[in-house]
Amino acid sequence: MSLNRRETRLPTPEEALRGRETPEFAVPDRHTVLGNPLLGPYPEGLEVADFGLGCFWGAERKFWQTPGVWTTLVGYQGGHTPNPAYEEVCSGLTGHTEAVRVVFDPAVVSYPQLLKVFWEAHDPTQGFRQGNDVGTQYRSAIHTHSPEQAAAAEASREAFQPVLTKAGHGSITTEILPAEGRPFYPAEPYHQQYLDKNPNGYCGIGGTGQSCPIGVAPAGG
Repeated sequence: MSLNRRETRLPTPEEALRGRETPEFAVPDRHTVLGNPLLGPYPEGLEVADFGLGCFWGAERKFWQTPGVWTTLVGYQGGHTPNPAYEEVCSGLTGHTEAVRVVFDPAVVSYPQLLKVFWEAHDPTQGFRQGNDVGTQYRSAIHTHSPEQAAAAEASREAFQPVLTKAGHGSITTEILPAEGRPFYPAEPYHQQYLDKNPNGYCGIGGTGQSCPIGVAPAGG
């Protein structure tokens, strides 16, 4: 991954790169670890969650290792440029954050449990950075797919902030926004399940060591 990017201001739609009408590459058919298709339509009963928590290589691995997750893929979300390329996102001129799409079975793992994985896997107080990775594409974000997801995300943020404050951390900077109107653009094939293909590859995410007090109820509870 590219380190030490210094873009710390999101571009306006007028400033953003123009992009392209269609992607320049095809997404692989199947997940290299889970064996399931990366792209929908997904089987009935599964749900979708979108998270941005820094470098998407390590972030994706956190979720594919979670029981109940059916497939994951990495991409770009929350920006203005259609079908962006990785280099464009790294320039800071598309407005996207690196994101992970998580397709999960709510009968096995609940959305609040995925939120717990999200909060504990990174430091949500760092703004446009995550550790040594600096830039707008590393900002913390949750893009929700239903009012229920939005309510759960907001509740988890409110529950986690006092824990972080007590431990000496600052305010949570995580964006919580609806996924509608914020397309998820899959990243290039070599990014998909990168740490499965490159087990010793770079992983820039790391948590605060604090436990999020939400999402611990049994699935369906």
